[in-house]
Amino acid sequence: QLQLVESGGGLVHPGGSLTLSCTASGYSLDRYAVAWFHQAPGKERQPISCITFYGRRTNYDDSVKGRFTISRDNANNTIFLQMNSLKPEDTGIYYCAARHSSYCPQDFNYWGQGIQVTVSS
Repeated sequence: QLQLVESGGGLVHPGGSLTLSCTASGYSLDRYAVAWFHQAPGKERQPISCITFYGRRTNYDDSVKGRFTISRDNANNTIFLQMNSLKPEDTGIYYCAARHSSYCPQDFNYWGQGIQVTVSS
């Protein structure tokens, strides 16, 4: 089955940058839309960005627009989230999720385990 694994999290100071990666195994992400979700402590998981297979459609939540960039390397079955100008409220667990879809869907059926990002001075 398709498995997603996030990497690249950690501790960063406010204003800093971090890049998350999501790598698929077990199955190709060919023609899958992939999204990043953020779950702040004590809050529900929220979508923050999505990208279609060829990268010609991308969505960003207003909270990260202009600061985060989603991209993918289809040859290596990997999706990235470049996070710049990080704020303390960006702290939380980040998940990647995928669905076989030609557009960014409202829900996803494959999920990674999540990775912690902490923005603190």
